[in-house]
Amino acid sequence: MCGICGVVGANGAMAERQVCRMMDALIHRGPDDKGVLARNGAIFGARRLSIIDLSGGRQPIYNETGAIGVVFNGEIYNFPQLRLTLENRGHRFRTRSDTEVIVHAYEEWGERCLEYLQGMFAFALWDGRDAAANAATKGRVFLARDPLGIKPLYYAMAGGALFFASEVRALLASEAFERRLSRQAVEGYLLFGSVMEPATLVEGVYSLPAGHSLALELDNPISPKPVAYWEPSLRASLVPQVPGTLASAAREVRAQMEISVREQLLADVPVGVFLSGGLDSTAVAALAARERRGVQTFTMSFREGELDEAAVARNTARQLGTDHHELLLTAEEVQSRLFEAVGALDQPSMDGLNTFFVSCGARRAGLKVALSGLGGDELFGGYPSFRATPYLAKLLAIARRLPGRARETISRMLLEIGRRGFNRKRSDQVHKLAAVFSHPEELPHAHFFSRLLFTPRQTERLLPPSIIAMHHAVEDAATASWRRSLEQLVERGNLFRGSSLISYLELHTYTLNTLLRDTDSMSMHHSLEIRVPLLDRGLVELIEALPDKAKVRAHLPKALLSEAVRDLLPAEILYQPKRTFTLPWEHWLRGRLRAAVSCRMTNLTPSLATILDGQAVQSVWGRFLSKRTGWARPWSLFVLNEWVRKHIDQAESSTEFSEDSAAEATAS
Repeated sequence: MCGICGVVGANGAMAERQVCRMMDALIHRGPDDKGVLARNGAIFGARRLSIIDLSGGRQPIYNETGAIGVVFNGEIYNFPQLRLTLENRGHRFRTRSDTEVIVHAYEEWGERCLEYLQGMFAFALWDGRDAAANAATKGRVFLARDPLGIKPLYYAMAGGALFFASEVRALLASEAFERRLSRQAVEGYLLFGSVMEPATLVEGVYSLPAGHSLALELDNPISPKPVAYWEPSLRASLVPQVPGTLASAAREVRAQMEISVREQLLADVPVGVFLSGGLDSTAVAALAARERRGVQTFTMSFREGELDEAAVARNTARQLGTDHHELLLTAEEVQSRLFEAVGALDQPSMDGLNTFFVSCGARRAGLKVALSGLGGDELFGGYPSFRATPYLAKLLAIARRLPGRARETISRMLLEIGRRGFNRKRSDQVHKLAAVFSHPEELPHAHFFSRLLFTPRQTERLLPPSIIAMHHAVEDAATASWRRSLEQLVERGNLFRGSSLISYLELHTYTLNTLLRDTDSMSMHHSLEIRVPLLDRGLVELIEALPDKAKVRAHLPKALLSEAVRDLLPAEILYQPKRTFTLPWEHWLRGRLRAAVSCRMTNLTPSLATILDGQAVQSVWGRFLSKRTGWARPWSLFVLNEWVRKHIDQAESSTEFSEDSAAEATAS
């Protein structure tokens, strides 16, 4: 596990300094070691967090002749089997590291090596074999990211060279780019609560999409054109002998889960499991406890009892026989570390702080690796979106057939009903229904309406009309990339039916843009690696290929997962209703955090103040304080403001608030 960075298409002292600055910005991802690969036209840097082969796995790592070198972030879980295969083909290994498998796999199979790598990864590989044979040739560079996008990789062009890094903040640290806010990305953030790939919040910086690679010939002008090597909608159609019943599907899912957990427990350092009161993490913990005695489990607890899952997790850990730890998180601790936690986000998000604090506790306990149940809701149908999407799709079909005046009338009626007759949660749901009628063409699928944070109408109040109109008027791929990405996603997903389509959309939007990105940045802030065995590629392909009759049962949440692990778990875990794990923000934003958040909401940072309506932002905060909307909307604006303040405007946030400021904020 590491942080990687580099410059492709440039040489000299300036490029070396830029790589060094990026490496310094990535030290939290790899405090154990660092290394540099410098060849004609390519300079790579790596910061290492030692997990496997602690003494021998230093990066960069080369093949036998030194003609191929790699810097790598992630884990290749099937590296023991791949190593044996490659040794039988004549390759010689110098280390016990999984990193070395990549250079030999590339040497053997070229870019097709990606078909053999099982794990989470982002790597940059230099191939100088042609240069060794011809001094006039510079060689090539090959970048790749794992199929599910578990590990991040970002790139940007400057001065004819390509810069890449594990974090957007590292690219900014190179000082090769102007720090400009992407206005199109802000619109996507407001709609969904996170930045939608491949865009980032920095103009000109892009994410290499999940399941894509990038090949660059150093003899030619650098022109990045990502190419897909894995597409689940196609891979799922190739799964042989798809089970047709819940029982038969559960047996295959269980076998695949056992393999995934077993492989992901492999490490030369202690490994733990994040355990909540939910089915996903409990299933992972149960399988891990069967594989290894004395596994450590970690649960976050709160004094706000209605959200606390500690008692359920404690009882589960007792039954599983794990070495259990409860991490009490108080409003006082959140207040004292608020700006550190928000600053740890590589891109702003309405989520993520739970991972920051549980990762902190696990690292204090001596862990370097933890397993998570992330991915279970997406694969097994745990989110409300699985039930809401079919209903919204019917309404959307009706709305698109109605004339504009009729749609607007229905939308206004719904909003009026929401204002008069519903509690806060119901009111927010009615706003989403109203959005279906007021803006039916705004998003390419009904699923995205179920995932809205701010509706299009609410977003229009926050942003000036020029920005709202921009994505309609401008054809440039860079400015409209996230919208086009959603449209292309829906086109590819049309190969799926039923819950598999919703799962596919969840995996490529909320999971990718929020959960995985936040998990990576928040855990790596504490130099902790988080592994996600439920997002094993083979497991995803299997479940996505299944028909609904083999995985869905009315009134039984996550029927397939429950059936697969029912012999391992207590009934109270198997059959409990779905509960979303979240921090008690409602309490904290009205209490300890109110002064800090209120102060920032009235003082937008300069770059954001030019594109957000300050009065509209204040209105969102006021609606929360008067209990007319939930915490997620004001919190998302606070996080956006602080991220832009620190990383675009380069103004340090402060945790100091005077008593007068606190009193004024409380009274407001």
